[in-house]
Amino acid sequence: MKPRGRGRRRAGPVRVVLVTAPSRKAAGLARALVQRRLAACASLVPGMRSVYRWKGRVEEAGETLIVLKTAASRVPALLRAIADLHPYEVPEAIVLLVEGGLGPYLDWVRAGTARAATRRG
Repeated sequence: MKPRGRGRRRAGPVRVVLVTAPSRKAAGLARALVQRRLAACASLVPGMRSVYRWKGRVEEAGETLIVLKTAASRVPALLRAIADLHPYEVPEAIVLLVEGGLGPYLDWVRAGTARAATRRG
């Protein structure tokens, strides 16, 4: 019998994906990604100011940072959806490795991004 709880090995790695978006579009983008089960959770951090070079000019804009938590196996589909849904020509999407965390939370992230079971007739 395998030990339960803290000593148990967890299945599948988890990732954090950082995305910036215009403040007025961030919540809708986050909701769409969670509804599609591409992220278990999207935390919105409003009030950012980004300074960046775009098409030869230094620009500045107000943005919201979206912190997405997802299973590593869902990252490719998540990045495709960000590219499709995001209003920017070149959206920021940076994938970070998760070295560890509370086991039950990481299990929740994996369960929240599992593909929905298909119904059999």
